[in-house]
Amino acid sequence: MSIVVTGATGNLGRHVVEQLLEKVPAEQITAVVRTPEKAADFAAKGVKIAVADYNSPETFDSVFAAGDKVLLVSGNEFDKGRPGQHQVVIDAAKAAGVALLAYTSAPGTLTAALADDHRATEEALLASGLPYSLLRNGWYNENYTENLAPVLEYSAVVQAAGDGRISSASRADYAAAAVAVLTGEGHENSTYELGGDEAWGFAEYAAEVSKQTGKEIAYNAVSVEAYTGILTGAGLPGPLAGILAGVDASIEKGELVVSSGDLSRLAGRPTTPISESIAVALKG
Repeated sequence: MSIVVTGATGNLGRHVVEQLLEKVPAEQITAVVRTPEKAADFAAKGVKIAVADYNSPETFDSVFAAGDKVLLVSGNEFDKGRPGQHQVVIDAAKAAGVALLAYTSAPGTLTAALADDHRATEEALLASGLPYSLLRNGWYNENYTENLAPVLEYSAVVQAAGDGRISSASRADYAAAAVAVLTGEGHENSTYELGGDEAWGFAEYAAEVSKQTGKEIAYNAVSVEAYTGILTGAGLPGPLAGILAGVDASIEKGELVVSSGDLSRLAGRPTTPISESIAVALKG
């Protein structure tokens, strides 16, 4: 029996593998990667490395074995048809007879276009008959704290979310929940709505950055159209800019407030406040 993590060198997958290494022997972990060089540190610790690509179904033929617990980390190639990519993993997992397939999805309340691929994948997973666990991850603190450079440069947080609030948490928090599901018992056919313990809004976010930097940072709420234009002006492809701006519209409607408490329960600790992630980012 192995615990298999796809996208294992990505932002979330790396956290999952690192936390798994604290709980189970390295030889019980398989890291699925496209570029084995990026997983050299895992290999050095005894983690098995499998090279496979969501875009090449045949590469998954021998990745899974009967009884494996698998974490399917959702792909980030928005232009490649993510449900089809995920179907490749679901099909291979079904053929192998895995014990559990956990999938990193999006909150059930999210109606933005970003959620469409996740809903389609959830439907495919349920239709497969595999024992599943839906990890409906809310937004990551790092989605904002990793982009502090323009905030500090222009002394402004610019979003199209109005007074909307977000129950975000750190990637490490979401990874801890995934590890709990992969290493624990009784998570078959479960759905977890995952989000941070404390919701916050962008005016508070701007005030926190001000407090920690000593700079006066404003929150400029703009329209979805204006925000889309700002993102494309910064070099993002039009479709992706539209998807991200659409998430802000959902935030304004309260769709990224998650009050289930599932994340801190699974992680076994309180979630990371946005203030802490800001402090980490500023130190970096």
